[in-house]
Amino acid sequence: MLTVLRPFLAACGAVLLLCGAVFGQPAPGSVMQDVINTYQQDSQDVSRFYNTTWSPTRLDRIDALCDQQQRGLAALDFDSLDQQGKVDYLLLRNALRNKRAYNDLARRRLAEMEPLLPFRQAICDLEETRWRMEPSRPQEASLTIAAMPDQIKKLRDRIEKGRKTDGQAQDAGPDAPLAVSPVVAQRASSAVSSLRSNLRWWYEYYEQFEPGFSWWVSKPFEQADRALHDYAEYLRKEVAGLKGEDSDPLVGDPIGRETLVEDLRNEMIAYSPEELIRIGEREFAWCEAELRKAAGEMGLGEDWKAALERVKNSYVEPGEQTHYCTQIVREQIEFLKTNDLLTLPDLVTELWRLEMITPDRQKFWPFQYYGGLHIGVGYASDEQSVEERLQVMRGNNKHFTRIVVPHELIPGHHLQGFMSERHRPYRRQFSTPFFLEGWCLYWEMKLWDLNWGKSPEDRIGMLFWRMHRAARIIISLKFHLGEMQPQEMIDFLVEKVGHEKSNATGEVRRYIGGDYSPLYQCGYLIGGLQVRALHREMVTDGPMKEREFNDRMLTFGTVPVELIRDELLGLPLTRETEATWKFAD
Repeated sequence: MLTVLRPFLAACGAVLLLCGAVFGQPAPGSVMQDVINTYQQDSQDVSRFYNTTWSPTRLDRIDALCDQQQRGLAALDFDSLDQQGKVDYLLLRNALRNKRAYNDLARRRLAEMEPLLPFRQAICDLEETRWRMEPSRPQEASLTIAAMPDQIKKLRDRIEKGRKTDGQAQDAGPDAPLAVSPVVAQRASSAVSSLRSNLRWWYEYYEQFEPGFSWWVSKPFEQADRALHDYAEYLRKEVAGLKGEDSDPLVGDPIGRETLVEDLRNEMIAYSPEELIRIGEREFAWCEAELRKAAGEMGLGEDWKAALERVKNSYVEPGEQTHYCTQIVREQIEFLKTNDLLTLPDLVTELWRLEMITPDRQKFWPFQYYGGLHIGVGYASDEQSVEERLQVMRGNNKHFTRIVVPHELIPGHHLQGFMSERHRPYRRQFSTPFFLEGWCLYWEMKLWDLNWGKSPEDRIGMLFWRMHRAARIIISLKFHLGEMQPQEMIDFLVEKVGHEKSNATGEVRRYIGGDYSPLYQCGYLIGGLQVRALHREMVTDGPMKEREFNDRMLTFGTVPVELIRDELLGLPLTRETEATWKFAD
């Protein structure tokens, strides 16, 4: 799992020439580089300037920037671009379409929240006058702000009535009960907190520099600030039920099929959500069959769940987890070199370390993650109850850990991140989970084929994670399609995959939290299948050598695998090119 792939660049500052010495200098940039770099900077500046998250002005300005960039792309002579430039063109085209799609989603979500945010437009208007450097008009502003606590009080009364009557209003008047779902309440709580910050920035700017401003605005601002804070807490804790406790319900915000389909289009995946779910189910069934074989080798017949229980209880003693992980890293480096699988720059094998994941962070990261020059390692802590410690130790047992470490470090995210910052770094904004995580899953599958699992217990550890990736396809897509609720997702991971309940809850909490692309969890195994299919095409049935293929794959950036395939094969591209590759058939 990946948290911060980029920040380790700062720690490596002076070593950028290393990859040139190992792989040759990075390929010269296409003429599209300047276009992409300009858009990236323009986009960052617009987002920083128009920083009121739920402002239609911000959404309109981002759309206008996309329109401008799309007109610029349309004016380019596509046919004059080299293959790399054509791929860059399509990457930017897709990114612009994706930005527009998520702006549209933001507008739909804002429309759902609007009844809960009667003060939103007033706060946006105040902040936008500051952007335009207009006079503050403190007397007028004080009246606007002074009205907010009463607006909030009346709104809370309506919400309480709605909670008592299930939103069944006798009339549609201004005092009618208001039904609010936990999903919308959670989203609105975040929006209120964001708007509160906007109001505070507006106030602190003028309060420092305009004599007389405080005389009008100070008291109303204090009252509105407190009312907004309390309202955000009320929505989050009382309506959504999120009180910061382990027993909190899991509340997510599905994006719906329309946005999901648009996401897949822009990720260059030529399958529908339903087709991807079927692929996940097929892979899941393969894992079950292999688990039964491994259970037989352990003398347990076909009872793979009993075999899994035995594997879970094989964990290292407290204090030994980082030492065990270090041993795996060193063994994996030697394995890759001995089998001549890919090139390992010296700094890649030097600049890494391990850090333990705190109990609080284990609620979201129960196993391991890559954090830039280090991996976070999960294990029990004396801050946890005895039951919690045992669940964590079982979930981070020796055989599970043996395949997770290569995924996070070498040849996984650590090597991948090192190389992506040294080859076509201008493509970093197009990063996709289908290659970011797919590269690591490709290696999990390759290591399976190369007998990295030395025993049936090791193979069960590998199969557990592969089954977990298949499950991620199924449950994450069904969640965003509205076909599965968070508790059902947890139950699936516990009952079908064999997760500990605390670990499954942490996984689902992260899936639905909104910090990832909705396709991120799907991207692991689907991306791995893409890279494996491309390997079959280029190496098994083609002219490339194993090491050459693996080295080349790391020089394109973490972009859609179909576009990497287009570059490798020199396939004909047009400005209308869309995904067509049926890699899983």
